[in-house]
Amino acid sequence: MLVEIICGFIFYRLFRRFFYGSGDVLNIETSDFNAIFSVANRLEKLYGGNVYAGLRIPDADTGSRQNIDIVLVTKGEAAVISVENLEGFVSVNEDSSWACDGGSTRAVCHPDPVLEAKEQASVHESYVEQRGVPVPEGYFSYKVVIPNPKFRTVNKNLPSEVITYDQWVQLKPEPKSMFSGWIKSAFRGGKKEIQESFHEQLNFILSTAPTWDRMELKDNKYVLGEFLDFKGKQEDILALRIIKRSKVSRLIIQKITMFGLAHSKLQVLYTTRDYRSRGASASEWKEVSVRSSTEVIFQPQKSTKVHKFKLSSITSLSLSA
Repeated sequence: MLVEIICGFIFYRLFRRFFYGSGDVLNIETSDFNAIFSVANRLEKLYGGNVYAGLRIPDADTGSRQNIDIVLVTKGEAAVISVENLEGFVSVNEDSSWACDGGSTRAVCHPDPVLEAKEQASVHESYVEQRGVPVPEGYFSYKVVIPNPKFRTVNKNLPSEVITYDQWVQLKPEPKSMFSGWIKSAFRGGKKEIQESFHEQLNFILSTAPTWDRMELKDNKYVLGEFLDFKGKQEDILALRIIKRSKVSRLIIQKITMFGLAHSKLQVLYTTRDYRSRGASASEWKEVSVRSSTEVIFQPQKSTKVHKFKLSSITSLSLSA
């Protein structure tokens, strides 16, 4: 029995090293990123339109960039959405900050998420106008979504802009649902041509706005941050030299061909950047083949540490311009 346990442990370490390299994939916390994309995907299914996630909008007043989790755009309606993946018992303090008590640790105080969402909506509106598109007054609404089922409130006086987990799971796709009720429609009664023109311009601005790089890992995990470089054998690095954010917008990693454990190859599909289109057809994809031991150097959002990820653990990588 002891021999079987030891052999199993050794196999696990070899498997982990081969597929996950230094272990960053297993150790990095992805739940907050997963929550953002889970909310974004559900919004798109519920209400259609276009959903933009992981934005880094320039703030002209501070000279910095404002992180915006999600912007939802439908016909005549738009909302800036902050995703708070909080769990535990939450109470609102007198200064509107939130105290979150997870039970096993001391209570953590969070700045007022509603105020932060309001500021994000204001920065986003200014950014759209700076790009030459006047925004109707009150066009952008804002909301805080809490998709974590372990979220509980000590008091019931949460602001109306907050969508708790219980409310979130009850949202329906009907036009008169609770969600569409708080997305303001600034164009109701306006000319159809004006509505469509503004809608088209707004979607173009958002599709070309700065974002965090997005890395999708196996098991439907996501990481937002900044792609820095590749690391590996010189032959593979030379093959990947074309992949720069100025030229390439997206990579897809697939098709592991086994020539033996030490010589496995990966097929890396990539598409060149094209601001005229939001996607790429099959004919626009190009490919290179590299060793599965090749690594991606990536710095996650809000992290001071640079991480290494095995290319074999990544399913796709989207690069911001």
